Amino acid sequence: MAEERKPTSSTGPAPLQRGKACLRCRKRKMRCDGTKPACAQCVRAKKADACEYDDGKGKTRTQLMREHIARLEMRVKELENPEQSAPSMTLFDPHAISPYYSESSSGSSYDSPGKLSYSASASPTPFPLPDEQARRNMLSPLSLDSPEVDPRAWEHFNFGTDLAAVPAVPYNGMDAPPLDHILLEIFIPHRHQCGLDIHVGRLRDSLALPASEQRHPVLMNAICLWACYLSRPGSLSQYEQLYLSRSTTALADALQYTDKAIDVIQACCLLSVYYISNGRLFEGSYYSAAASALAIQCRLHQIGSENVPVLDSWDASFDLPPPKDSIERGERISTFWQVYNLDRCWSVMLRRPATLPDSDHPWASITTPWPQRIEDYENGDLDIGGGSPTIRAFFVQQPQSNSLSGFSTLALRAKVSTLYEGANRLSSSWSPRSLASGAFSENFSAFEHSIIRFTTTLVPLHQVGGAMPDDKYALIVIHSLAHASMIRLHAPFMRDDTASRDKCLRAARSLIHVTKLITDADFELLDPVIGCCWASAAKVLEHELSRLQSSWPDPLNTMEVRGDLEALLYVMTKLGAKFPLLAYHSAKVQSCLDGE
Repeated sequence: MAEERKPTSSTGPAPLQRGKACLRCRKRKMRCDGTKPACAQCVRAKKADACEYDDGKGKTRTQLMREHIARLEMRVKELENPEQSAPSMTLFDPHAISPYYSESSSGSSYDSPGKLSYSASASPTPFPLPDEQARRNMLSPLSLDSPEVDPRAWEHFNFGTDLAAVPAVPYNGMDAPPLDHILLEIFIPHRHQCGLDIHVGRLRDSLALPASEQRHPVLMNAICLWACYLSRPGSLSQYEQLYLSRSTTALADALQYTDKAIDVIQACCLLSVYYISNGRLFEGSYYSAAASALAIQCRLHQIGSENVPVLDSWDASFDLPPPKDSIERGERISTFWQVYNLDRCWSVMLRRPATLPDSDHPWASITTPWPQRIEDYENGDLDIGGGSPTIRAFFVQQPQSNSLSGFSTLALRAKVSTLYEGANRLSSSWSPRSLASGAFSENFSAFEHSIIRFTTTLVPLHQVGGAMPDDKYALIVIHSLAHASMIRLHAPFMRDDTASRDKCLRAARSLIHVTKLITDADFELLDPVIGCCWASAAKVLEHELSRLQSSWPDPLNTMEVRGDLEALLYVMTKLGAKFPLLAYHSAKVQSCLDGE
């Protein structure tokens, strides 16, 4: 029963004695009425469970939790150094119950102790135990009032629960572990930054569906991995190695189920960009190639060609089940172009041929229609495709079955990826023999015209700043890749050809002009591929600075080029704080400016 305080002669409530207010009101410096078990302030804020008093007669929940954490940390030290201390307690074993084991599954365990493979940087424990300050800061990256946050995720999270026990929740169709809910909400605003376009409502709802209807854990773990990565240096980043291991381990299980192929492909894309962004190029290339191979195997490159007769159609073991509705069909289209952008753009930086084919052969021709917004698919505005070549129609300016589908920012992103990789492939194929034939010059001029024609169709830069945030970030990357395409086309010839050098310089300075649209807050949401565009511009300017310094002194031009390099160094350093891949390129620019 709530304790009643005696009334006083004054009209208002009597002030509490010092130290009698609840801990929550003390921390927030609010007036507390001292009512137990929960004061009016905590009840009004729907935090009755968090209302507690420190009256000196017993330990508060916070004190008990702090002592529990201290005991766990002491036990971890004992396990790390068994020869120095004797065991004093039994530590919870996070692998006692596999977090993704289901009786209806094949019995494989994603997180069995024998299958974990952490990198050298991983913690010696299965995953680090958060201290009490980390628990208090767990929600710091997000505000509960943010429109991007699903309040259901926060309601289910109980900070009195030991986070060490969270991964042991069985994967049996029940609600996902509370930490997964939070990490999903952190990831959602960044999904386009990683290249993933997905129906957010269905992704959230899938966490509460039966196991057979949920998105496969390989995708959910990859999402949680990215959320931890994007939380650096916050407290949630300590779970990064855990989710990385879960993602790679779950991949083997996911490959057993054809109906989970989309989840597998999306997860491979997320893992590829994660590894590449961290400078682990070999692993990033591996997952990019895996995503491309699986997309082709599932015929995602030929969505819309289902009604085209195929002679060799007797073996359909790799065919996906028909999509349930337009949203699911739209997600498959978006997934293919996610793979396509990853393959085309990063293959340039990785200095290898693109993996996805596109030729006249019936099995290799890309006929999937251009991607649209998920909202368009939800509204039923679906370009079903007609089985005609999509990429080749773009180069010859043939109209698509739905003209609007080719002008969404998602479609423009796919088109500029085509130009970026194509320009690099064409220029690197040059040889004295190809020049003598005349075919190279003809193709070169035609491709340059394609880049110019595409650039003129884009929203002008002075209008980009007023676009919706997602469109703004996409248009910044699209403009940057278009200018980087021109650099890639002319860069091999700028040393000996004045016209190519001038075009590279103009493209590099146009890239710098695009960076002026980027605010400090935008760096948190930029696609890491833009760093490759800046690196290309930096190489052009470094070459120009070297040329100026080795020829007749030209102080004005030299200062202008140095200023351009410094502008690039600033944005590269800012984005490099989030994506280590750029650290190498930033160091080279700094060395150039230092005259080394």
